[in-house]
Amino acid sequence: MRKKWTLVALGAAAVLLVPWMVVLAVTLPGSTEVDHWPLAWIGLDVLMAAGCAATALLGLRGDPRARLTASATAAVAILDAWFDITTSGTGAPLAEALVCAVAEAALAAACVVLALGRGRRADQGFEHAGGR
Repeated sequence: MRKKWTLVALGAAAVLLVPWMVVLAVTLPGSTEVDHWPLAWIGLDVLMAAGCAATALLGLRGDPRARLTASATAAVAILDAWFDITTSGTGAPLAEALVCAVAEAALAAACVVLALGRGRRADQGFEHAGGR
């Protein structure tokens, strides 16, 4: 029963976010100056590195929680790519952002493959490095 209400709440949140996105589209400025810009970008890379490390450590131990860290890491990689592209300038900065986005998309894809796994059962975990 609790799961059903959680899912209903998520559906409601999706619906309520639509008008909020319209408000943002109408009211946000086209550009802005940001304090602590390097910290924001470094923070995303720290999250991505921590996610990769946690997924690797858990996965190598056969811990099924590696699927969770892989999912989170995929999301962070896509988020990083999105902001790389949408905040870059034109010309060389955009080209650099697109190259980085390709690498981040590959990382995200690898994480999705790990998160979904070959097996259907969540309790199977990852296969050990030695194989089974």
